Amino acid sequence: MQLSINNVAKAYGDHQVLSQISFSLPFGQKMGLVGANGVGKSTLLKIILGHLEADSGQVSHPESLEIGYLEQSLEAAETMTITQLVDNMLGRLRSTEEQMRELEEKMASVATSSAASSVTASAASASEDMDEILAEYSRLSELFERSGGYDMDYRLSQVFAGLGIERLDGSRRVGTLSGGEKSRVGLAALLLQSPDLLLLDEPTNHLDFDALRWLEGYLQSYRGAVLIVSHDRQFLNATVSTIVEIQEHSREAKLYSGNYDFYARAKVQERAKWIEAYWAQQEEVRELRKLMKSKANVNAFARAPRDNDKFAYTFKAEKKQISLARDIRSAEEKLRRIVEDPIPKPPAELQINPDFDPQALPSKTPITVMGVSKAYGDQVVLEEISCSVEPTSRIVILGSNGAGKSTLLKIMAGTLLPDSGTVHVAPSVILGHLDQEQETLVTDGSLFDVYRNGRVGDPEEFKAELLGYGLFTWPDLRKEAETLSVGQKRKLQISGLIAQQANLLLLDEPTNHISLDVLEEFEKALLDFAGPVVAISHDRRFIERFANEIWEMRDGQLVRFMGDWGQYQATQGH
Repeated sequence: MQLSINNVAKAYGDHQVLSQISFSLPFGQKMGLVGANGVGKSTLLKIILGHLEADSGQVSHPESLEIGYLEQSLEAAETMTITQLVDNMLGRLRSTEEQMRELEEKMASVATSSAASSVTASAASASEDMDEILAEYSRLSELFERSGGYDMDYRLSQVFAGLGIERLDGSRRVGTLSGGEKSRVGLAALLLQSPDLLLLDEPTNHLDFDALRWLEGYLQSYRGAVLIVSHDRQFLNATVSTIVEIQEHSREAKLYSGNYDFYARAKVQERAKWIEAYWAQQEEVRELRKLMKSKANVNAFARAPRDNDKFAYTFKAEKKQISLARDIRSAEEKLRRIVEDPIPKPPAELQINPDFDPQALPSKTPITVMGVSKAYGDQVVLEEISCSVEPTSRIVILGSNGAGKSTLLKIMAGTLLPDSGTVHVAPSVILGHLDQEQETLVTDGSLFDVYRNGRVGDPEEFKAELLGYGLFTWPDLRKEAETLSVGQKRKLQISGLIAQQANLLLLDEPTNHISLDVLEEFEKALLDFAGPVVAISHDRRFIERFANEIWEMRDGQLVRFMGDWGQYQATQGH
């Protein structure tokens, strides 16, 4: 079995979403599909499923291939019970089981009639029938075993326990579940289906750390093919052996034969080669211009003939003049080709206030939170919270959805008032706030207008500054900010954060909504930033690399752990 994608392209009007996408996925291989938000990853999945038609190219696979899609599992399932949903997802398995029962009845019937028959021809015919039935039964039995049919009850309890939903009543209707519960139930039903090809679109959403580790192990031993769209670097590292990247500007696919770490190293090498090639070309341009200038200043007739042989002198001078002209034309042609298609200048590495010295914060506690409480109606999310941020703090806040993490960060940032309690921010602090829902991002005007944010100065300098980050192209600057994708808005937020020259950062899910190459750049900038940082994150790789202190929101209370991710995990029994 092999899924083959051949030169698939898709556009919506003038917007090219996919361009000449080609790759293949053999049976048993696990592949990650990555790229910035809006580059067409979900579109490609829908084309593979046949829900969307490509403008050109084709998707080919065996007719018998069973494809399972994560989002499909809960379509039109709101009125089903959990048990009904699982049975519905196991349609092929149940059908195979039913066919096996029918063949068992046929085998019993043929055996009975063969024993009762004394006629040799009838016995021979019955033997032939039995051979055919046995062959078909063997085929179905192998399919049933490969799909996990013989240990379905065990697998069902294993999958539900692994995803942390074993306590849900099977008679409960899907429509009554929370968003996280629906996501997990849908994923469980899909895994139990055991299709030949699993298409998983951000499967790590709504999963806690225990469920993530379980799912990684489950997919490692999965016998079918798996195509995963995910921004979770550690998850990709643990589950896939190949990465396909849909590139943001060309919309073409590039294959990397390795896990996420291999892909990350390859991207670093690509950037190094890009920088080397750019400066080599710049040096070539300088040499060509220097050559053209020196050749143009040479006069082949400048010296008088030494032997008074004017004919020979004129012949040699003219020959030299022709050679000079040829050299100049050759240099001009080389320069023209470079100018027409130059290697673009690599963007500088992202930096956040690189000249800031944390000793410049005179206060030992840049932010102090005292007795802060906040409720939404009858739901108390923060209750008498007190904490402080130190000049060298690297804090990551953990907690389930709705635990109050974002609420606390907004109160610290001053964009939300507490019901009671106070927040003191030292006068020397310049707060940089990156909110998850992008509520603080102004979207009036163009992308460039939002970035400039009323700052006085030469607009061209501001444009060069913004383009220098490497997050946007020249045409992007004129786009209306309100029409930007979530990923583009996040990059605009990051650009504003850099321009702000903040000396204390409050970040809500900073690794969300950006392509993995930009994420690596931004993460490095955060690691190099000298000031204090408070971040909310579910990204295990980010937490592992970044945190020296972990806060956890539990039932309106803040539990502070003074240690890194590994030490925190040890206290949790992992």
